[in-house]
Amino acid sequence: MNNLYDESSIESLSPLEFTRLRPGVYAGDTTYSTQLLVEIISNAVDEFRLGHGSQIDVTIEKDVITVQDYGQGFIPNSFREDGKTILEAAFSVLNTSGKYREDGTYEGTSLGSFGIGSKITTYLSHWLSVLTVRDSQWEEVKFIEGIADYHDGGEISTPYAFTDNGTKVLNLPNNGTIVTWQPSEEFFTHTEVEINKVKELFKTIACLCPGLTINLDNNGEKTNYHSSKGLNDLVDEAVAAKEIINNRFDMKFVDGKNKMDMVMTYTSNYSATIVPYVNTGLTESGPHITQIKTTLTREFNKFFREKKWLKDKDDNLTGDDIQEGMYIVFNITAPNVSYDAQVKSRITKIDTKLFIQALTENLQIWLNNNEKEIKTIANKAINARKARDAAKKARDAIRKPKETKKQKLLNLPTKLVDCWGKDRSKCELMIAEGDSAASGLIESRNAEINAIFPIRGKIISAYKNTPEKIFANQEVINIIKAIGLNLDAKTNKLIYDKKKIRYGKILLCADADPDGASIRNLLIEMFWWLCPELILNGHIYTTMPPLFRITTSKNEYIYLKDENELNNYKIKHKGEKFLINRNKG
Repeated sequence: MNNLYDESSIESLSPLEFTRLRPGVYAGDTTYSTQLLVEIISNAVDEFRLGHGSQIDVTIEKDVITVQDYGQGFIPNSFREDGKTILEAAFSVLNTSGKYREDGTYEGTSLGSFGIGSKITTYLSHWLSVLTVRDSQWEEVKFIEGIADYHDGGEISTPYAFTDNGTKVLNLPNNGTIVTWQPSEEFFTHTEVEINKVKELFKTIACLCPGLTINLDNNGEKTNYHSSKGLNDLVDEAVAAKEIINNRFDMKFVDGKNKMDMVMTYTSNYSATIVPYVNTGLTESGPHITQIKTTLTREFNKFFREKKWLKDKDDNLTGDDIQEGMYIVFNITAPNVSYDAQVKSRITKIDTKLFIQALTENLQIWLNNNEKEIKTIANKAINARKARDAAKKARDAIRKPKETKKQKLLNLPTKLVDCWGKDRSKCELMIAEGDSAASGLIESRNAEINAIFPIRGKIISAYKNTPEKIFANQEVINIIKAIGLNLDAKTNKLIYDKKKIRYGKILLCADADPDGASIRNLLIEMFWWLCPELILNGHIYTTMPPLFRITTSKNEYIYLKDENELNNYKIKHKGEKFLINRNKG
């Protein structure tokens, strides 16, 4: 085996060869070809944002996608020094774009800012056809496996496109561009797009760009995306009936190339949601998010102290406290944004000075004009702090840091009668209603897999009490200790970990009467509030206590669930002697 490093080890690949060899470098996830559509639609959105065309048409026929915009169109039939036209170069020559210059047409604020998107669509498709019309001129270029194969153009009185057999189709406006392509299975596991993701993207783009209409024809299924309320349409759908204030923070800021739209409201949720867009593209992280959160925390705390809602003048709520229930959507338009990759999800550089100044000023006005509603937010934030403090005490009570395995076992609730099985996934925790019911279960259990834990009647209601009251309840603390899962410091919920959970099944053993049903419901409610994954992943069960006990002539016990089972037993054992006892259930 020759592993020697020599001159032949060094290769020089063209952009086409490199992209086709390592498609994930530019396209990100290559499970589906969705990113190619994202790249082309981004260019069409940039045209709208410049004021050219208010409509984009997208047609999907199996794995063939067409995007038609009504923007400026490329300059047709304009040849460069290398013999390629501007149109051909825009779709085949890497780092060729009209979006680099700060003082250029796109002002450095376009979503497609790398000049790569149209090229990777060409490179990673079996074929791509682009036709542009501008100022009564047309030009069409077709690429096969990333290489230009067909080129034509000229002057026309009526714009038209060409079909494969040369037929003229009158379906173009005076200006615009049509791009059609078929992604290659060589680079994508599935050449089709993720249609649900695409629909969500189009709905979002329409809200970020009020006045734009996106028409989608997905294999004959037609949908139109248009927004009249902008970001508020996104927020309306997200918060639904959970919103707890009436007057949202709604800010629009424009200063030359710099623009910022932001809508903020509060919900009854315990978590925060921030949906951050930059130049119409969704981002995951960056200084813009951090600085906006810092500004909100500072201004809210300042206002709360001025109103004496915080007792100590130096008292501050944390960002997590203030953000509990917060829902924000914002879109920043800024020049010269730097990203860490072509998919543009993480921002590495952005000048936010103007945006933070505008946010501060607008936020102060909103706070002063909505004191009654801001008090609602303050109460929620203060309660969040109380819950955080209570959860910390609960975490300290549940499990100390550096406990040995022996200490952890000693820290279990005193009333827990544990099982000794080593395979905890097969072990079952039976939560019984009271000591009496628990003693019966203890007598009849399989000590290897059955653990018994009694509770005192009805447990606290998770949805009628504050988190601090819930975590102050000893029954809740004992259940958490018995299960063995840790508490999340931020969410105050149990962290689901299949490896740490001490029982594969948790059985709720309550009587078959109204009180028993209420106890079961409260326990289910508690588990759903503490850790919904326990229910979703099949760990929580309710038992069905038998209503009848048969004592046979051999003094054996047979338990029957209900009247129906009793009648069946009588029929099957007709003529035999047995006693029937009616259980409490």
